[in-house]
Amino acid sequence: MPILNQLLRALSSLARQATRSEPSATRAGRQTPAPAANGYPGDFTGIPQLQYQPRADSAADPGEVVWTWVPYEEDHSQGKDRPVLVIGWDGPWLLALPMTSQDHDRDARQEAAAGRYWCDIGSGDWDRNGRPSEVRVNRILRVDPGSVRRIAARLDIDRFDQVARQVLQHAG
Repeated sequence: MPILNQLLRALSSLARQATRSEPSATRAGRQTPAPAANGYPGDFTGIPQLQYQPRADSAADPGEVVWTWVPYEEDHSQGKDRPVLVIGWDGPWLLALPMTSQDHDRDARQEAAAGRYWCDIGSGDWDRNGRPSEVRVNRILRVDPGSVRRIAARLDIDRFDQVARQVLQHAG
């Protein structure tokens, strides 16, 4: 696993360097996603290109926890405002993982039987009560960058790498 961590860090570093050289006009000029009939294009399927590129700016970036509207899995026309961990891009869409402060460790077997897998990420500024959180690693949301309500925190690279490994384990 240490080699995987080194590889992920090296790739993240290269991606950050490449993105830093990208003109801000290009970054800010990303196309606005065209919403589906109900406003949500559907969850991402396949293997995502994971990135760790948090920046100290007002735009949501991979590696940051943001608050946005999250559609329910069983009915994309309904949902609620939740924190999500941004993990990459799919064209103009942010790719993100839904988060919860509910502890699924106690019912991990039941969750796995229902096809839901979670990764503990601890606590952070995304939860004003400081509760530990989990991210769902096998449901990847598409998020319109314009719908991000606020950037709540930056996840550290070690926790991001842990999440990335589990996303890749369950992707596809």
